[in-house]
Amino acid sequence: MIHIRILICLLICPLAAAVTVAVSIASAADAPPGASSCSGCHPATAGVATPVPRLAGRDAAQITTAMTEFRTGKRPATVMDRIAKGFTDDETKAIAAFFAAQKD
Repeated sequence: MIHIRILICLLICPLAAAVTVAVSIASAADAPPGASSCSGCHPATAGVATPVPRLAGRDAAQITTAMTEFRTGKRPATVMDRIAKGFTDDETKAIAAFFAAQKD
């Protein structure tokens, strides 16, 4: 019985890994330039305990406003003020729209 389970795992695990990689590649390909850098600090799932807010599913206008406020110094920040200065208004809007469209 254990041999059958091992055989099944050996057959299914590579397939599952290939599907996961394909989905990750597709998601990364759909993301606008710069969006992937957000995942270094902002969690992708709701179950992560962190003071850094999740961006997925957040209203695009909220993200755009926050980025503008970081860029202009209206919103206090540790690193986001410097990060926000690296994006144009159009890039910020594209990134905000991308994250707003992401669902759990």
